[in-house]
Amino acid sequence: MEKVVKSEQEWRELLTDDEFYVCRQKGTERAFTGEYYNEKSTGNYVCRCCGQALFESGTKYDSGSGWPSFYKPVDEDVVGVNRDVSHGMVREEVVCARCEAHLGHVFPDGPEPTGLRYCINSLSLRLEESTD
Repeated sequence: MEKVVKSEQEWRELLTDDEFYVCRQKGTERAFTGEYYNEKSTGNYVCRCCGQALFESGTKYDSGSGWPSFYKPVDEDVVGVNRDVSHGMVREEVVCARCEAHLGHVFPDGPEPTGLRYCINSLSLRLEESTD
């Protein structure tokens, strides 16, 4: 996979202020406000910054958290996981492996078959709906 590297200024020109805050500055959108938290359409969720396919709609579920939640990425190598000790917590940050955009966090309280909950900001995603 070819990495996508851009300067801060290049990212600012490509993203809205809110998208930049979440994706490049590790921000979080408020619960129950994101475009995709309650989305039911089928398709692939891709990285808003670089277009890398990240999650399939078939792995999305309602976790009750107010953010889009998935139990697995399309492939293990499309996301990276970093230790996050901000805000007085210890969490596992999820980033796009291609451009290192902040996506959200992963928690060990999801459904089977993985037991994981990828809790992702809508602002870091774009849904490419299926035409089937």
